[in-house]
Parts: sequence; C-alpha cells; structure tokens
Amino acid sequence: MTDRQAPATPPPRTRSRSRSRAILQWLHLWLGLSLGTAFALVALSGTVLAFQRELALWAYPQLQRDAAITPQQRSQALQRIVGQWQSQGMTSLDLPTTQLPVWQGYFPDNERRYFDPASGELLLTRNTGNDAVLWLRDLHTHLLSGKTGEQVLGVVGLVAVFMLLSGLYLWWPRWSALAASLKWYRGPPTRRWLSWHRGLGLWLLPLTLLAALTGTAMVYDEVARNALRAAFGDGKPPKPPKLAASDQPADWDAVLRVADSAVAPGGGLAGAQLRRIGLPKSGSGLVSIRARMPAEWHPVGRSQVWIDPYRGAVIGAQDATAQGRGSRSFDAIYPLHGGFVGGRAWQIAIALTGLVPAFLLVTGFLFWRRRRGR
Repeated sequence: MTDRQAPATPPPRTRSRSRSRAILQWLHLWLGLSLGTAFALVALSGTVLAFQRELALWAYPQLQRDAAITPQQRSQALQRIVGQWQSQGMTSLDLPTTQLPVWQGYFPDNERRYFDPASGELLLTRNTGNDAVLWLRDLHTHLLSGKTGEQVLGVVGLVAVFMLLSGLYLWWPRWSALAASLKWYRGPPTRRWLSWHRGLGLWLLPLTLLAALTGTAMVYDEVARNALRAAFGDGKPPKPPKLAASDQPADWDAVLRVADSAVAPGGGLAGAQLRRIGLPKSGSGLVSIRARMPAEWHPVGRSQVWIDPYRGAVIGAQDATAQGRGSRSFDAIYPLHGGFVGGRAWQIAIALTGLVPAFLLVTGFLFWRRRRGR
C-alpha cells in the first residue's frame, strides 16, 4: 500500500493575498449595498441638475426676458433690487445674461429670487419648499441637512472612490482572460448580472471616477485647493482688500461704470464678462464682482473686481487665468463636475454618468442575491 501524497500547502504570501482579496470583496459588497445607495441617489439628482438652467426656463416662462437692456436701465434695476432686498438677506446677485436673462438674487436657506432685467421687478421666488430642482440641488450638495449633510456626503464620496477602485482591482484579469472578462452575457442570471455590473462599470469608470473625485474635492475644498497649490508650487493667493463700512449710500451706477471699465479694452480684466455682484458683508463696505475671462471654464468665473461703492473706484482686481496651475486646476473642478465645459456633448456625458451608480447598485444587488440563493 502506497502512502498518498499530502496536498501542497500554499505559501504564506499566497494565503495572505487570498485573505486580503476576500476582505476587499466583502468591503466592496457591503459598502456598495449600504452607502452605495446614497451615492446612487446623489448621482441621479446630478443627472437632473446637469440641465437645471434649461429646466428653470422651461418651468417658469416669466424668466424668458430680453437681456439686452441699456446701461441706465441696468443701473436703475440694480439700485431698486439692492435697496429693497439687501436688508432681507440677499447676499449676491447674478447679472442678466443670454443664458439666464434675468437678475438672480441669492438668499439664506437656498432661496432665490428673480427680477426683471430692465425694471428690477420681482418675477419669481424659488426655494427648496416650492421647487423640485432646488430640492434636488440641496439633496445633491447637502443631503438636505446643511453642513452636517455635506460632511456625510464627503464620506459617501470617499467610499464611492474606494468602491470604484476596488472594483477595478477585483476585476483585473490575466491578459489571456481579458476578452472573456469584458463580454456581456444574457444568461444564466448570476453570470448576466455580474457581466453587466462589471462591463458597464469598467467602460464608464473614467467618467464615474471623475464625478466622484470632483464631487468629493468640492466638499473638502480647502484641503483640495491647498493640496493642488502645494503640488504645483503655487504662491500664496492674493487677499481681497479691506474697506470699512460707511453711513453714506452706495452709488450703484458708479459701481457698474467702473466695473465695466475694468473689463473693457485696456482694463485689468479686458475681455471678461461681469457675472455676479457680491454685496458688502457685515462691517464691510467692499463690493466684489465675479467676472469670467474668455479662457475660464467656470460659468460665473473666478476672476474678481473689488470696488469701493462710496467713491465708485476699483481698488483691486484678480485675473484667475494668471494664477498658478494648482489654483487653475482647482477652479476647473466645478465646471467639470457640473457639465459646464465642453458644450452640449459634455453636459450629456455628465448627465448619463449620473445614471451609472444606480445601475451598478441594482446589478450588484441582483448578482449578490442570485449567488446567495444558489
């Protein structure tokens, strides 16, 4: 009688690798079925928000006005809006543009008011209680819970990045099995759901990962901004000038005139478009106006004009396109995430990317349920 040869024991490194892979699979599964649900809901809301301006103009025909107004009409409208609404909490105001041809005022608690471009008459009030798109925006950015929800959203974003990268690692096949691993199957159910989950997740991984990374970076904006500045060796950014508040009234006609001169040929921001007026904060008299230079991706622009509204004088300006590469890279995060660059094609791509996490959640759940049943 011959002794049977004992099975070979896997080397310690192989056993350790198998345990690590099993732990990673467990984390990928259960994080996907739990926090992955929140990621899917936030991403779905992002699909709608990719078309938020178009939806607003469709839902509220009163916003479809003629933005071609005279400088005098613009000054009078601004004077009326600020005089009536600044004391009621308005913090900033978008100038009329061809994309949104009305004044758009920003108020606390995610409320917005819209005013006629020529007269400054109130046309519409939107908030999270009466507008589905603003409710979805609050869900997308704060999980309907203010700063606390924003921090939770940051954790969800980090988990989403982990799930995407761990899924890539768990999928990574041998070169000989690459073609088979990319194939989509119609059946049996276990193979079908796994192949669909893996296939779409892989093909759209760059876009989904970009959306998760940019969204998380906007939650941890200071960390992301400082990290990019340090990585590219940027210097310290200029600080806005200080201006004490005064009892005399602001001259809004003069504010607009000197802002126009700053973006006119020969001005400090020649070629820029004035986009958003930041009203003076408590204890300060400084008016800041956001401007968009031709090379900027951000829809509002990150360039700034700082104005003394009492004397009607520019006291500082910052060209965002002249910043270091780190700061310019950070300024590109929001336009990439929101679909504001690259025209209609990128807008549609971002909208479709918002559907991917829900697809991965459903197919991953169906695969897990079928395999568990077997």
